[in-house]
Amino acid sequence: MGELLAGDVLPDGLGTATLLLVLLAGLTAGFIDAVVGGGGLVQLPALLLVPGISPVQALATNKLGSVFGTTTSAVTYYRRVRPDLRTALPMAGIALVGSFCGASVAALLPASVFKPVIVVALIGIGAFTVLRPALGDVTALRHSSRRHHGTAAVIGAAIGFYDGILGPGTGSFLVFAMVSLLGYAFLEASAKAKIVNCATNLGALLFFVPHGSVYWGLGLLLGAANMVGGYLGARTATARGSGFIRVAFLVVVGALVLRVGWDVWQENVRPHL
Repeated sequence: MGELLAGDVLPDGLGTATLLLVLLAGLTAGFIDAVVGGGGLVQLPALLLVPGISPVQALATNKLGSVFGTTTSAVTYYRRVRPDLRTALPMAGIALVGSFCGASVAALLPASVFKPVIVVALIGIGAFTVLRPALGDVTALRHSSRRHHGTAAVIGAAIGFYDGILGPGTGSFLVFAMVSLLGYAFLEASAKAKIVNCATNLGALLFFVPHGSVYWGLGLLLGAANMVGGYLGARTATARGSGFIRVAFLVVVGALVLRVGWDVWQENVRPHL
């Protein structure tokens, strides 16, 4: 029981300077996530700077903070864009289950197994988006109702599982899949992606919380910072439109390639030199 309650307090050794850095990262991550996804690129590395925090605790606390940010941005998008929930809500439900399953095997499969594949996928996504400048300008659905919902379900399950087991770039993968496979404009894809991303964060939390992996004090403070960033990001994206989101998407994908690529280099290539 004591182990379960260990997450109720801030980590030992967390100083004011580190806490402020983590909260600033949370605000920035909330903004990035709201626009196009990929906020974990900022937030998770900041959490790993906290003295004494384990990778699993950092991942779990990151999910707690992120669920506040994605919920805030999802509500803001809904009020301003009014996305069709007939696709988003079933997709979110399936993604929640996928994320729970991914989190349950996260400790069994090392991240190094997935990271080279992620780098290749991100490079392909970036190139595809650059080479098709009209992609995501307007919504032009690619499939009829039944096939549309079936494709959305597969996307939700696959990306939900990925978010539970690893996570970097989940929002960006969701946006790209909705734009390229379903035919949404970037703005509407971002609005729906926030609803689904909120569910994937919650699904992972449903696994992490009973295992006592969450630092609740730090996670709730991070959640407050995420909420501010998510609100500002969603308002900026809805005001600027799909063109702005497309540019932000390419910037975030490029940053993810560099970040995950550096991890692959450090883990798989450099030790053999």
